[in-house]
Amino acid sequence: QVQLVESGGGLVQAGGSLRLSCAASGRTLSRYGMGWFRQAPGKEREFVAAITWSGGSTYYADSVKGRFTIARDNAKNTVYLQMNSLKPEDTAVYYCAQSPFPFAQAMGRRSGDFGSWGQGTQVTVSS
Repeated sequence: QVQLVESGGGLVQAGGSLRLSCAASGRTLSRYGMGWFRQAPGKEREFVAAITWSGGSTYYADSVKGRFTIARDNAKNTVYLQMNSLKPEDTAVYYCAQSPFPFAQAMGRRSGDFGSWGQGTQVTVSS
């Protein structure tokens, strides 16, 4: 069973940047696609970004495309989400998640496409 722990959240002004990290333990991360989701108060959890196990393909929600970058360091068993040009509407709890299928060549964008989840990290963007 994998444990995922997010870090790097915090309070930032609009236009600023944050880098979230998701560290895995208990199971190697390198064979699995990974994703980031977020949930704002009163809203449903939504897809943010995903990356295949090899890092060869990445996927982004339209709302973050061009501002956020997902990356992975399999040697460190860690996935990152670099967030630039942050907006108040990016305020949410951010969760990382792992695909349950090793070596998948494509990634889904639904919560149900992921099997393991971290506890989340709060990102607050002030205007």
